[in-house]
Amino acid sequence: MKRRILSFLFIAATLGLIVIIAFSNSDLTNAWEALFTLKTEWLLCAFLGWFGYMFFDMIGLYYFLRKQKYPISIGFAIYVTLLGFYYCNITPGSSGGQPMQVYYLSKRKIPVPIATSALSIKFLALQIAVVLLTTVLWIVNATYVNEQLSRVKWFIYIGYGINFLSIPLILLVALHRPLVQSIILFFVRIGAKLRIIKRPEERIVRIDAGMDMYHMSILRLMKYPRRIIWQMVFAALSLLSLMSIPLSVYHAFDMSGVSWHQLITLSFLLFISASYTPLPGASGAQEGGFLIYFAGAFTQGTIGLALLVWRFFSYYLFLLIGAVISIIGSLRGHKADKEEKAGKEPEAGVETETPQ
Repeated sequence: MKRRILSFLFIAATLGLIVIIAFSNSDLTNAWEALFTLKTEWLLCAFLGWFGYMFFDMIGLYYFLRKQKYPISIGFAIYVTLLGFYYCNITPGSSGGQPMQVYYLSKRKIPVPIATSALSIKFLALQIAVVLLTTVLWIVNATYVNEQLSRVKWFIYIGYGINFLSIPLILLVALHRPLVQSIILFFVRIGAKLRIIKRPEERIVRIDAGMDMYHMSILRLMKYPRRIIWQMVFAALSLLSLMSIPLSVYHAFDMSGVSWHQLITLSFLLFISASYTPLPGASGAQEGGFLIYFAGAFTQGTIGLALLVWRFFSYYLFLLIGAVISIIGSLRGHKADKEEKAGKEPEAGVETETPQ
C-alpha cells in the first residue's frame, strides 16, 4: 500500500510539473486560450489513437485465448486489458500489469500457465514489432534524426539495445524449460529457507505441472506460424496507434513543416529511449524526452501545452478509466461476496468479479 501511495504521489508531482511547464512559458502569453482553440477533429484523432492502442492490444489477448480453446468475451478482454494498462502505469517498471491480468483471467477459469503464455507471446510480439518499426523508420529518416537528436543519440542507442536484446531473452525463457525451472527452484528453496514458503516440495510439484502446461502452450503456438504473424500485426497496429498521438496533437495546434513520418519516427525513438525507465509510466523520462525530442516540431512556445495534451491521451486517460473500472469491479465483487456469505445466489446480471 505504501508503495502504491508513493507511486500516486510521484504521478501527481509529475502532472503538477507538466502543468507548470505548460502555462509558465513566456513565449506563449495566452496559453489557456490556446488550449481551448485546438482543432477538435485532431483531438478526436488523438483519442482514436489511444483507443486503437488499447483495442489492438486487447485483440491480441482475445485472439490467443480463443485459439487456445479458452474463449472470453470482447467485453471482458477490454476490461482485463484496461486493468493491465492501469496497473502498468501505477507500478515501477510496469511490473504490476501482467500479474493483475493473470489474476483476473484465472477468475474466469483460465489456467495461470495459459494466461501467462498469452501475455508472454503478446509481449514478445510487441518487442519484435517495436524493434522492426523503429529500425525501418530510423533508417528512412536518418538525416532528420541526426539533425534533431544528435545531443541524445546515446540514450537512443541504449534504449534500442535494451529492446533488441529483450527478444532473445524472452525466447530463451519461453522455450528453455530447464533454465526457467532451475531459476524457479532456486527462489523456492530460498523462500523455504527464509520460511516464506511452506511445504516447498508440494509447491515444486505444482510449479512443474504449471510449467508443463505453459511450455506446451508455447510449443503448440510455434506449430502455427500464422498465429504468431497475427500477434505481430496486432502489436504493430497497437504501436502505430500510440505513436500517432503526437502527430494528432501536432495538427491540433495547427503546426506544419514536419512530415508525418518524421513525427512517427520521433515517437518511436522516444518510446524505446524511455520504456526501460523503472518509474510508474516511465514518468519523468517520457516528459523530459518529449520536451527534447519534439522541440523542433512544436514551436512558438507550444511545446509545454503539447506535452500536456499528449501525456493526457497517452497516459492519464488510462489512469482515469482504469481507476473507474477498478472501483466498479471491486464494488461488484464485494456485493457478490456478501450475497454468497448470506447464502444467496448473486443477482441476475451481477458478475462475481468483473462485467463482461
